[in-house]
Amino acid sequence: MPDGPAAKKRPRDPSQLAKAVLDIATGQVTDEEPELTDAQKFARTGGLKGGKARAAKLTPEQRSEIARKAARTRWGSKQKS
Repeated sequence: MPDGPAAKKRPRDPSQLAKAVLDIATGQVTDEEPELTDAQKFARTGGLKGGKARAAKLTPEQRSEIARKAARTRWGSKQKS
C-alpha cells in the first residue's frame, strides 16, 4: 500500500478494517500502488540523490556549522506563544 498523503487510508474502526481486509483477500478490491507519472518519477530520482550530492560539496566546517545550528534550534529554549 502506498505511503504519504496520496495513500488510500484504511479504516480505524475494527469492523470496517476487517471488511476491507476481507475485500482485499477475496479480490473484490485491489491493494496496488498507483502508477507514477513521469513528473513524479523525475522528482523522486532528484530527491534520492540530492542529499548525498549536497553533503559531498560541503566542507567539514560547513557540515559542523549546520549541525550546530540544528542542535541549537532543536534543544534551545522553547518560546511560549
